[in-house]
Amino acid sequence: MKIAEKHRAARQHILQAARPLIGQRGFSAVGLAQILDVADIPKGSFYHYFESKEAFGEELLRTYVEEYLIRIDDILRNRDGNAAQRITRYCQFWRDTHIDGQVGNKCLIVKLAAEVSDLSERMRAILEIGTATVIERISTVIAIGQEEGSIGSTQPAGMLASSLYQLWLGSTLMVKITHSSPPFDHAWQASRRLLEI
Repeated sequence: MKIAEKHRAARQHILQAARPLIGQRGFSAVGLAQILDVADIPKGSFYHYFESKEAFGEELLRTYVEEYLIRIDDILRNRDGNAAQRITRYCQFWRDTHIDGQVGNKCLIVKLAAEVSDLSERMRAILEIGTATVIERISTVIAIGQEEGSIGSTQPAGMLASSLYQLWLGSTLMVKITHSSPPFDHAWQASRRLLEI
């Protein structure tokens, strides 16, 4: 394996190993020593792979967003069923991720948004672009649903997609606060009314 490939593989290993830890504790609460320890990388070698902790955070979020988009594309672009059914599967995926999923699989956007948006403009921008892209993907499916008749609301697809995403983002925060799942039940009922499905 070439040196550049080894370096890239080591960076990916650090990102993957540290993600559950940061997903559980947050970005600021996790130190470099903990990141290196969980990745089983020699102490003092962090700066060999990342320019700074902020650069590490940027790459962590960038990688997470890329992987998340692949996962939701599998759901939203799957031609099994109509558009309303694809939106339903996306909402179920969101719920399952936060209720039954392991810590490392939970949404880093939900976990880190408020924290890193105040810490780093570059990390905030990655989150902004990522969430806008997710909303755009949802909007495309809603527009298809409106055209085929599986989604009854005639409101602009972009507005519906943004409202839907914000509804589930907020409900996830309430699930974290209450340590219970009813906020997701309420979000699903509100989603059905919003979209008229």
